[in-house]
Amino acid sequence: MKILVTGAAGFIGSKLSYMLAQRGNEVIGIDNINDYYDVRMKYGRLKECGITAPDNNFEWHKVYSSSRFEHLQFIRMGIEDRPQMEALFREHSFDKVVNLAAQAGVRYSIVNPYAYLESNLQGFLVLLECCRNFQVPHLIFASSSSVYGLNQKVPYQEEDQVDNPVSLYAATKKSNELMAHCYSKLYGFAVTGLRYFTVYGPWGRPDMAPMLFTKAIRAGEPIKIFNQGNLSRDFTYIDDIVEGTIRVIDCPPVAEECPNQIAYKIYNIGCSQPVQLMDFIHELEKNLQCEAVKEYLPMQPGDVYQTYADTHKLKTDTGYQPQVSLQEGIRRFVNWYLSEDNPLK
Repeated sequence: MKILVTGAAGFIGSKLSYMLAQRGNEVIGIDNINDYYDVRMKYGRLKECGITAPDNNFEWHKVYSSSRFEHLQFIRMGIEDRPQMEALFREHSFDKVVNLAAQAGVRYSIVNPYAYLESNLQGFLVLLECCRNFQVPHLIFASSSSVYGLNQKVPYQEEDQVDNPVSLYAATKKSNELMAHCYSKLYGFAVTGLRYFTVYGPWGRPDMAPMLFTKAIRAGEPIKIFNQGNLSRDFTYIDDIVEGTIRVIDCPPVAEECPNQIAYKIYNIGCSQPVQLMDFIHELEKNLQCEAVKEYLPMQPGDVYQTYADTHKLKTDTGYQPQVSLQEGIRRFVNWYLSEDNPLK
């Protein structure tokens, strides 16, 4: 099975590429390696997959082969580059496409909205057109728990209304769901959307709370705690997220089993055990053996008070069951953070 993974230098994308290659799939990974956050993290993730370039100078559109996995290759390119994407699909006959490429970040979407139009909408359209024109049987794409916006009902269920986003990032993810549904209906290929909840673990994004908090705690600097700490998140360990994604890759929707005979499904993918932000911080403090200096602040624009995934649908269809507890996950994360593997330590 040949699989395209976009966003392959990202947190989820790199781990997914690793696990797919490890089980014997032929994987082509692409990523534009942008500098939204420290690119050393992206280079490090690629290196874990056996993909390196002299002085980390990854040339555009050049194929890099993994030294660790025989059937894993990487190409630096962006999904919004229509001619290059069409050439890639023309050269390879993909059985699956997993789109994890996107401009990430809720807060960044407030200060730099145009970046989201280019990657999350224009790029996604290019990808949909490629799947259509080159007859890809199954597209899997990353949505986000942020689409639930101001939804007050918990746990969040896939059938809930998601028409009240509170950030442009969330709006682009909801748009992706609508675009994908349309293409599945019009052109008959299977599509699965994954509403990822808060992901953490080794090689996580430097702009996310676990990395920011850990760095500040070790440096004796204050950590910013929004809404006076009255927030909860459905923290899910990276290995569980990737395991769930692979289960979805192996379980394409069948039109006859879907509403309106359209081979399209949306799944929540999280832990279903929301954690108070202060409890998450205390667990970090315990593992770092250091108390955080806390700066309590009001609610951030574009943020939500809680996230809580109902994953019953994913469990029923694929057998998904998270395995890593918060205590174990933070222990592993802190051990990695303090190790020589962390390029930002």
